Amino acid sequence: MRTDCRAEIGTRNEPAFLTEGRSEAICGRRRAVVAVASGKGGTGKTTVAVNLAVTAARSGRQAALVDCDVEAPNAHLFLRPEIARSDPAFVPVPVVDESKCTACGECGSFCRYSAIVSLKTKPLLFPELCHGCGGCVLVCPTGAITEGRREIGRVDEGHSDGVAFAGGALRIGEAMSPPLIRQVKARAPLEGLVIRDAPPGAACPAVEAVRGADLVLLVTEPTPFGLNDLGIAVETVRRLSIPFGVVVNRASQDRPEARQWCTERGIDVIAEFPDDRRVAEAYSRGCLVIDAVEGVRPLLDVLLGEVERRLPR
Repeated sequence: MRTDCRAEIGTRNEPAFLTEGRSEAICGRRRAVVAVASGKGGTGKTTVAVNLAVTAARSGRQAALVDCDVEAPNAHLFLRPEIARSDPAFVPVPVVDESKCTACGECGSFCRYSAIVSLKTKPLLFPELCHGCGGCVLVCPTGAITEGRREIGRVDEGHSDGVAFAGGALRIGEAMSPPLIRQVKARAPLEGLVIRDAPPGAACPAVEAVRGADLVLLVTEPTPFGLNDLGIAVETVRRLSIPFGVVVNRASQDRPEARQWCTERGIDVIAEFPDDRRVAEAYSRGCLVIDAVEGVRPLLDVLLGEVERRLPR
């Protein structure tokens, strides 16, 4: 319990919330994966992911948090895990033996990303563009191309507050994060509730982070930008055929736009977190909201129960 965070931030009386029918098992499955995503940054996605993982652990569940936002990882700032293992992450890249190369151009013709180019000369390599498919190795008729590797970042594993942690950090200047996201996802435990903190948006990194999840929580805010980007995120998740629900952050009675937007489109709002300055203060200090702000734990209990109810059995 981080009483230091509670001491720094004022509290006030909050209404009680009842939770019923919560299952202590993760729907009878060995592992359930929940991805927490958003159409844009700044919606509170990481706050929801971290505090939901801690809530699950404190409720007796086996829980893990996987920070897939490898370009801007920050879940560790709130969870503060003790890192037990940190490994470099690599991607495969072609290596050319020029003594065997006949400059036939087959490798360059195959590569859709121009990571290897042959202009009637020995191949030119652009490793930062390589997607690691290995196709150039397969099509080379002389065996001149073999597979090497290039470091793109690191993968960390640790534990904190009863929550197993896995995360990664992409090296500065790297353009492609999905290969590292896949390696981070592979470090998740094989049992219990696994919560993935996805990158914001609906581009390749976000798609890779939510791919393979059993349920996606789309965190939004009741602003024009938030709802516009929520629509993009909803369309993306639907194309991936993953069940999803919406979590409205910074909700208030004066701003019902998010719930109205979801109701008009037949989308479930499974949780709402109120607009509360104390949450922002906790965030600014790197504190867990579940410890710093009274009244948040019951809301997280409700969200956890709704998540478990929606997980496929």
